Amino acid sequence: MKSKLIVALDVDSYERATKLVEELGELVDVFKVGSQLFTRVGPKIVEFINERDRKCFLDLKFHDIPTTVAKAVESAAALRVFMLTLHAGGGADMLKAAVSVPDHPLLLGVTVLTSIDGTVEGEVSRLAQLAKDCGLDGVISSPQEIRSLRAALGPNFLVVTPGIRPAGAEAGDQKRWMTPAEAIAAGASYIVVGRPIIDADKPAEAALRVTSEMAAASACAPL
Repeated sequence: MKSKLIVALDVDSYERATKLVEELGELVDVFKVGSQLFTRVGPKIVEFINERDRKCFLDLKFHDIPTTVAKAVESAAALRVFMLTLHAGGGADMLKAAVSVPDHPLLLGVTVLTSIDGTVEGEVSRLAQLAKDCGLDGVISSPQEIRSLRAALGPNFLVVTPGIRPAGAEAGDQKRWMTPAEAIAAGASYIVVGRPIIDADKPAEAALRVTSEMAAASACAPL
């Protein structure tokens, strides 16, 4: 793994997504495919990422009855997805159904969306503990909760954090955010960055700036 950076392909065409993968492939190992792109172009973008020897983080936030979620996880496994998301709020039966799928991707429970403001740490902690108890590999949370989750859930549980904005960038619709350096120093397993990279005039240079910020913080990151 080259770095802990995941680039979000939050675009609406196959052509733009594949161009970004080609341009960033030397710097980035994992690309996030979310609802916007997957709904528009379908599984072929996952297949393209795999063909380029990169990994796909499928961020569709599954939330349905247990049987339906298990079947969706089976489909993702067949696509050779590296990791995927499901809402931890779907409950224990749903989460355990996902975990029961043989050879499933890494499973990440979504806690509280980073666009939601206010005092949410208690709910994040509750959902993260539920996710771990049910056998998930990690959670999605804002950077603001990384340290508390690390303390409660240990060093091996994955904490993947959107809501990342490089130093000097605008926050946009993210309410609970940090810089790449701050998130890595707090103990993030991976950080997810979208618009500050994909909307840049030179995405590769923007990605390199992010990885440089991360590298500067690595010496301070928890073991």
